[in-house]
Amino acid sequence: MITSYQYRLKPNYEQRCRLTRWLDMLRCQYNWLLAERFDWWEMNRTTVNACPNTCSIAEPKEQPEYYGQKRYLVQLKQERPGYQDIHAHVLQEVVKRVNLAFQRFLKGDSNGKRSGKPRFKGKNRYRTITFPSIKPDCIQGNRIIFPKFGAIKFIQHRPTPDGFIIKRALITKKADGWYVTLTLEDKSVPNNPTVDIKPTEDNSLGVDAGLEYFAACSDGTLVKPPKFYRQSENNLGKLQSQRDLRAIGSKARRKLNQRIARLHQRIVRQRKQWHYEVAGQLLDRADVVFIEDLKVSNMARRNKPKQDEEGNFLPNGQSAKSGLNKSFADAGIAGFLNEILPDKAEKAGKRVIKVNPAGTSQHCAVCLNRVSKSLSERWHDCPHCGASMPRDLCSGILIKKVGLGIASLKNAKSRKRDGEARALIYD
Repeated sequence: MITSYQYRLKPNYEQRCRLTRWLDMLRCQYNWLLAERFDWWEMNRTTVNACPNTCSIAEPKEQPEYYGQKRYLVQLKQERPGYQDIHAHVLQEVVKRVNLAFQRFLKGDSNGKRSGKPRFKGKNRYRTITFPSIKPDCIQGNRIIFPKFGAIKFIQHRPTPDGFIIKRALITKKADGWYVTLTLEDKSVPNNPTVDIKPTEDNSLGVDAGLEYFAACSDGTLVKPPKFYRQSENNLGKLQSQRDLRAIGSKARRKLNQRIARLHQRIVRQRKQWHYEVAGQLLDRADVVFIEDLKVSNMARRNKPKQDEEGNFLPNGQSAKSGLNKSFADAGIAGFLNEILPDKAEKAGKRVIKVNPAGTSQHCAVCLNRVSKSLSERWHDCPHCGASMPRDLCSGILIKKVGLGIASLKNAKSRKRDGEARALIYD
């Protein structure tokens, strides 16, 4: 099993200056390696039959690749003696980071999803120093020892678990200081333990995630989102307005940027803490939690432009969609459903099962007949059985039935038979 613990570092003035210098040197090396790949790619990616008739012939150059750029680090230390102060493994991690970013741009990840074009790192945009290997006994009292750097004081608010070995360390610069993330491993504990819990009517819970109610549970519980960003939006706007009045590069502008960054950090931490609390409350009430397999990125996608016959652009509702996208980001639904809730359930020995979201908001949870509703209609009134409840609560109950196999949504379409909505099929 592999897990991570994060602690706050308390470096002194000299150590802070050295860490900042390391980050700046690593950032420059990252940009140089990335530029080398871009230069070769621009000169060699065009096919022969697509070349212009007259052009300058570039000298043949070996394609930059992972191992070739790693071998160049020896020459780098000879040409620039300042890099001799940085551990060799730290420099090699920069090459690995560039290779990963470029490969995702060209080929995509394991699922075939390609990332955008890698960008050069500006100042204060490169924040992490990676030590891929570190001694298991690096923690000595209230200090942690890093290779070729020395001991740095840190706040060990919780001890590392017994049986776990420290494999690597990441030093990160955040808005409020420096932090270290330790990767711990225990080979005796499986990474993905098998949880053999059969869902039943009593031990399961259906949860519908949304914006009006962050979590609408099948047992009638409705959890409203606290909207941490919306609460701090006025303070954030005031600070940004003050920052824009300051001269670029001035000390006053830099201090206001730090205050804005700390406010954003506070919002993120509040949201994450609240997510873990909600996940714990849900798992306390059930051993199996059914959720929708939502694609929040598709829900927040930009609307397609509309044009008339003359080519003029027409209103497409994007201005209204912008506020909705901000609410999606403020709620953090994707991170809660895909990361926090499954991780919390795995550690608690419980299950999270995703179901197909098709039709869960357009059918009655009691009689299973189709009741079409627009997005603005937030109340469910069934003309067939007379059920009346909040729309999200109806969806939560139906998600549980679909997860248990009581109802099937395979044929949940808008076709009608004999003037009435077709009911779902009981299994």
